[in-house]
Amino acid sequence: MNDYLVKAYAFDGTVRIYAATTTNLVEEARKLHDTYPAASAAFGRVLTASLIMGAMYKGDQSLTIRIDGDGPIGKIVASVNANGVVKGLVENPHVHISNKDKLVVGMVVGKNGFIHVTKDLKVRDVFTSSAELQTGEIADDFTYYFAKSEQIPSSVGLGVLVNEKNEVFASGGFILQVMPGVKDDTIAKIERNIKAMKPISELINNNFKPEDIVNLITEGNHEFVEEMPLKYQCDCSKDRFIDGLGTLDESDIESLITSNEEIEIICEFCKKQYTFSVDELRKIKEKK
Repeated sequence: MNDYLVKAYAFDGTVRIYAATTTNLVEEARKLHDTYPAASAAFGRVLTASLIMGAMYKGDQSLTIRIDGDGPIGKIVASVNANGVVKGLVENPHVHISNKDKLVVGMVVGKNGFIHVTKDLKVRDVFTSSAELQTGEIADDFTYYFAKSEQIPSSVGLGVLVNEKNEVFASGGFILQVMPGVKDDTIAKIERNIKAMKPISELINNNFKPEDIVNLITEGNHEFVEEMPLKYQCDCSKDRFIDGLGTLDESDIESLITSNEEIEIICEFCKKQYTFSVDELRKIKEKK
C-alpha cells in the first residue's frame, strides 16, 4: 500500500479527521538513521503526526516539530511541508526498550520535557508554540499540545509495528478535531468508537486503509474532501551547504583552508555526504 493521507469532515461539518498510512516512509527513515526498534516506533509516530499536521496548512507553509524529552533517545525532530513531504532526525537512534515484547516508547522518549512546534506560515516572523510532554508515548503528547497551545479539543492515534528483523511493517495514525457547534452526543459517540478500535498499527497491518479508519470513527457519517500522497524526502543540496559555510566567521573558514584538506559534511536528515575541496573553500571565503 502506498503511503497517503485523507481528510474528511464528519457529523455535519462539526468534526474534521485526518488519517494516514506511513509504513513505507517510516521504514525508509529507519534505514537512513539505523534506528533500533523502540527508536523506530518513536520516530515513526513523530513523522506520522507531523505529516498530518502539515496537511492542515497550505502552499509553501511548513512546520518543524521537536520532541525534547529526558529519555535516552534525546531529541526527535521532523520538518514537514503542506504537500506531504517530511524529513527528520533522531539524536540517539540506537535505543531500544521493550516489556514482554511490547516496545516501550514512553520510556525511550521520557515523560519530562516539551514538544515544540515551529510554524513558518510565510507571513512575517516564524513562531514557536510549546507544551509539556505528558507520557512520552507521542499521541498523548500531541493531544495535550493541541488542547493547550492551540485550544483545539483533539484526539490523536498513532502506531508503528516493527518485526523481529527490525523492519517497519505497519505505521500510520489519525488526528481528529472537534469544531464549534459539535453536539455532546457526537463527542460521546466518537469517544466510544475510538475506545473500541484496535491499535492503529494493528489495523494497518490488517490492510485497513485511512478511509477505513475514518469510517470506524464516524460509522460512515463523513465526507472525504482531500487525498494526499506522503513521502520521506530531504531537500538538501551542495549549494545549501555552501550557503551555510558562508555564514561562518572568516577566521573559521581560513582555519579550514590552512588545514589543506578537503572537508566532508553529512546531512543529518538523509546522511548524504558532501565534499568540499580547499579551492571551493577559498571561493566561499572570497564571496564573504
